[in-house]
Amino acid sequence: MITSLPVTETPADQIPAQDLGFGLHFADRMFTQRYLRTRGWHEATIGPYAPITLDPAAQALHNGQMIFDGTKAYRRPDGDINLFRPERNAQRFNRSAARMGMPEVPEALHVEAIRELVRLEARWVPHAPQTALYIRPVMIATEKALSIRAPAEYLHYIILSPVAPYFAGGFAPIAVHVPHAWVRAVRGGTGEAKTPGNYAGSIVATEEATALGYQQVLWLDALERRYVDEVGAMNIAFVYADQTLRTPELSGAILHGVTRESVLVLARDMGLDVREERIDFFAVCEDIAAGRITEVFGMGTGAVIAPVGRLGYQGRDIVVGDGQPGPVARALHETLTGIQFGLRPDPYGWTQTIRVRS
Repeated sequence: MITSLPVTETPADQIPAQDLGFGLHFADRMFTQRYLRTRGWHEATIGPYAPITLDPAAQALHNGQMIFDGTKAYRRPDGDINLFRPERNAQRFNRSAARMGMPEVPEALHVEAIRELVRLEARWVPHAPQTALYIRPVMIATEKALSIRAPAEYLHYIILSPVAPYFAGGFAPIAVHVPHAWVRAVRGGTGEAKTPGNYAGSIVATEEATALGYQQVLWLDALERRYVDEVGAMNIAFVYADQTLRTPELSGAILHGVTRESVLVLARDMGLDVREERIDFFAVCEDIAAGRITEVFGMGTGAVIAPVGRLGYQGRDIVVGDGQPGPVARALHETLTGIQFGLRPDPYGWTQTIRVRS
């Protein structure tokens, strides 16, 4: 059972859509619960958004035992709110927990906490086109100890943030840099877990890419540095002129993207030949130059579909097609966002609707 505490509400609807950004503003409420090895999960509470107090020796700060996930709530035309496959995000959260040696959260409780938190904070779900309420579940180790072992105490919390599209340009082509000096993850490591260390290690390469005029980084495998892994915090796909869509197989170093999974279903239903396999970056460069690859795009919760206009590698730019979003990426974006926002029928049963109208 989730306990709900009184909260002083602030005027969420006074934030202009152009000022939302991504993860800059936060709703008045948050969900928290605690874990003790001797007691399990307990004290499930929705209360005021507030700072978290940690002991300086909390193990999260020393052994890095932290995970997170992300999903969104979408404003429907009728004023109600859609969640998009929250049960898949709850499952991925537990996949990350298992990889990091952390306790799993009961899936039903995780989804119930999201639903109730969003229902109470419905006014924070923005109305402007392509905006949404980002939902961020987190788990951290809180036991006071410096030894490297599985702690006995954890905190699980969920916060909400009204957001604009992840990229300021919305559905517009991005430029992607391919670093040779840096790698993101290795098979058998923590690449498929959403743990902050994976993202901390990516910042230096992202900063270098930004300084060179790119917006994201395309990661190659850590061993041979020639096989495609991910782009930024997204999965990636390549569309070929013969109507084949290829995406890297889930190798243990690649995140199990809920958007990726959904896009592959939609692509098959659009008649594309979808293949999950190992993809050689240097073959990709040749196929783009020869016109065999017509589109490249990233796919993830934040950006949904992010068309890639050009790739930069070792001082050379490779333009994809005419550098503009292609018809496959556009159709996938329109179909997926149409389902998420309740603008199109959902034949897959992916959405859960929260009724907020009186």
